[in-house]
Amino acid sequence: MPTLILAESSLEIIPTELRNHASVISYCRRNEKKSSETLLDNSWHFAAMKGIKNEIKRGRPDIIHLTLLAICNTPLYKNNKLKIFVHTINDKVISISDNIRLPKSYHRFQGLIEKLYKNNKIEIDNTILLELHDMTFEELITKIRPSKVLGFSTTGNKSSFQNTAKIITEDSCIVIGGFQKGHFNERVLKQFDDLKSLHDDSLEAHVIASRILYEYEKTIFI
Repeated sequence: MPTLILAESSLEIIPTELRNHASVISYCRRNEKKSSETLLDNSWHFAAMKGIKNEIKRGRPDIIHLTLLAICNTPLYKNNKLKIFVHTINDKVISISDNIRLPKSYHRFQGLIEKLYKNNKIEIDNTILLELHDMTFEELITKIRPSKVLGFSTTGNKSSFQNTAKIITEDSCIVIGGFQKGHFNERVLKQFDDLKSLHDDSLEAHVIASRILYEYEKTIFI
């Protein structure tokens, strides 16, 4: 089955160097959380994040939540015809099991991911639903061993959703950026066999995921 990776995803625990910032301390105290177990979120930690490395690609866990909801509600995923991984900007990888039902509420999703970072896995009835690993993007590609790695970026070759879906095979790997702004780093780009630009404007991750999977579904379900 094809694999979809959200790469360099804006999903991380508050880094050590920000944990003593006033906005972080205030947020954690108000929500009765430990800063070492709390997701970095630009909505609440904007002041603390000013000037940090890769600032424009960090602190947006809501992007991952929205995109995963879009992916996991497709017929493709529900029919066990798609494997999903989340690779984070700090080289963590979350593997997602088949037929998982993610919470639609962002706050519940936030709590779920914070628990995952703390325990390294989410397990129900001896079934692992989510699992967290230390793994680079290169290592993940080596583990998957796809026949083709296809990425999407405004810097890629011009194409359309329909035409791109036609070149996706059962052992292809589709890569979508899990960040708000910017481009893939060079290490990630080197793993691509093809880079496509699907629109003149930069589209949000959940829009790209929904539309490319819909077009791919039409090639296999019809």
